[in-house]
Amino acid sequence: MRVIGLAGWSGAGKTTLLTKLIPALTGRGLRVATLKHAHHAFEIDRPGKDSFVHREVGASEVIIASSRRWAQIHELGDAPEASLAALLRRLSPCDIVLVEGFKRESHPKLEIFRAANGRAPLHPGDARIVAVASDAPFPDAGRPVARLDDVEAIAELVLRLAEPIGSVLERLDSHGAAD
Repeated sequence: MRVIGLAGWSGAGKTTLLTKLIPALTGRGLRVATLKHAHHAFEIDRPGKDSFVHREVGASEVIIASSRRWAQIHELGDAPEASLAALLRRLSPCDIVLVEGFKRESHPKLEIFRAANGRAPLHPGDARIVAVASDAPFPDAGRPVARLDDVEAIAELVLRLAEPIGSVLERLDSHGAAD
């Protein structure tokens, strides 16, 4: 398993790029997993559904299973947020893990930059950003830069720059950073 993140400001196009990048990678015969950080409460089941009701009445963990998929929902309560390292350890084996968010963690990251956001790029201040996908040129980036709309070039960067999960976990464990 190899790991790389997609980091950038809100509105830069991380999710849009992921929806194009995943098929580009699976089309090469790779098994892809994603791990997304949400900055607030979120729901994956809907009010009125059994799994939602189970959690609402106090279940700390709910597994929903069918013949096609299963999902696990774990309520944290007052416990601290799970670390990126802990979440990576929960993944089933795959070829590549694409992490969306967790921009302050020490895993390798591809910055997604959109000039219209009006925000400064992240890569000058983060040595763990190993490449940039942008709609603006960065001739002095000091790392590979791909056009934001060139999904094949971005896929090549992801495959070349993603790191083995063991190395990523070792670094995450030693830094103990949180998003």
